[in-house]
Amino acid sequence: MSETVHSGPGGGSEAAGTPAAPAEAPAEPGGGARWNATRIVLVAIAAVVVIWIAIKAADNFSQFVTVTLNGLSLSALYFVVASGFTLIFGLMRVVNMAHGTLYLFGGYLALNFQQKLFAEDSGGLNLSLSAGGGGGGGEYNIIGWVVPLAMAVILIGILGIAIQQLFLRWNQGQDLRQALITIAISVVAADQMLAAYGGIAKDVKAPSQFPESVHIGSSTVGFFRLVIVVGSALVIGIGLWLLFRKTRYGKIVRAGVDDRDMVSALGINVQLVFAGAFFIGAMLAGYGGVLGGTMLSLQPGEDTSFLLNSLIVVIIGGMGSLGGAAIGAIALGLVDAYADVYLIFGDHDLTNYSILLTFALLVIVLAVRPLGLFGRPA
Repeated sequence: MSETVHSGPGGGSEAAGTPAAPAEAPAEPGGGARWNATRIVLVAIAAVVVIWIAIKAADNFSQFVTVTLNGLSLSALYFVVASGFTLIFGLMRVVNMAHGTLYLFGGYLALNFQQKLFAEDSGGLNLSLSAGGGGGGGEYNIIGWVVPLAMAVILIGILGIAIQQLFLRWNQGQDLRQALITIAISVVAADQMLAAYGGIAKDVKAPSQFPESVHIGSSTVGFFRLVIVVGSALVIGIGLWLLFRKTRYGKIVRAGVDDRDMVSALGINVQLVFAGAFFIGAMLAGYGGVLGGTMLSLQPGEDTSFLLNSLIVVIIGGMGSLGGAAIGAIALGLVDAYADVYLIFGDHDLTNYSILLTFALLVIVLAVRPLGLFGRPA
């Protein structure tokens, strides 16, 4: 017996008893055209930027190589700091607006330990482990840099756990409350660091055994920037990827973020696991502070600056994506380096407006990928 056929509303035929396919939602008028226009504008902007950099590189290729390598070393520093922020904010969904404070305080702690414990005129301790000089203005050997580094990083990790346990653990999932609490912590800590260390820029002394610079062709780049900072970023990136993708601990952290109750039902102490992850993230901030204090300087305002840079890196790369953080850090570091040198047109020096290019980068990425380059819906 043949199957009864009915005419559909559009004139087509449908078998009886067969549900009709849902009608597609009408496309927004002009939506495709607007998206195509946006893509054309963004491609045009990217082409102009590439041509502009190519012209500058052709004028002085040696300077271009130096600026690019300095930008990559700055990107490496951004990544070291932002990797801890990615772990705490992007992966664990804990809003820690005091991350920049941990960065700056870590640098100040290393500076204080270096001056007090390893300078020749260090008073009562007088360990005399420095290579010479005193009062924090002399030279220090590798021990005089590594030991303050280790002490500062461990103390910052412990401080991070204290912040997490005392202020953040009891309001897990309440983003606004966490943000307000950690902002208050950062404001109080900034005033205390200003009172303790003053408003003058200071720097952690690099080991005197390190060479001053590295020659690549006709270009010269600082040894510490290129070897120590970039090498640290590579080691940290690989280490974090292995830790959170190839180990049981990393699987527990990721599972605990997605379904904490289920992980707890398996007999795993989720709070202890999260405390360990927060400890790692805080240590990375402190380690970045020591690197930044050696490569750049330590001064009031650097805490908010590096917090902002970490936010930009995480937003560009996408929440919880380590690879995205690396690409975001590279993009931000190169934009900063090129803008600081190449925003000069004849007699007009526009380098003071280089910060605008940073936000232009952010706007362009969000216009194309609202969740970041590697972001995924929650």
